Amino acid sequence: MSQLELEIKELIIASLALEDIAPQDIDSTQPLFVDGLGLDSIDALELGLALQKKYGVSMNADSEQTRKHFSSVNALVNFVSAHRAQ
Repeated sequence: MSQLELEIKELIIASLALEDIAPQDIDSTQPLFVDGLGLDSIDALELGLALQKKYGVSMNADSEQTRKHFSSVNALVNFVSAHRAQ
């Protein structure tokens, strides 16, 4: 697990108050919403704000591209990595 992957998992847990879950319990390839981690649209907003605060990334809530970024932990890692490289 990369440092960024671990940070994002910890951010998901902290920002969504998922006290019963450890970073290693989150499968980086599984969907974050509905199946997989089972997050909902409120969770998406909170997670988006947390990512914006921590990494300075901005995203359009209604964008199809944003939905792709939020599809899994791996997708979020790729998104933040690409944003950092700019």
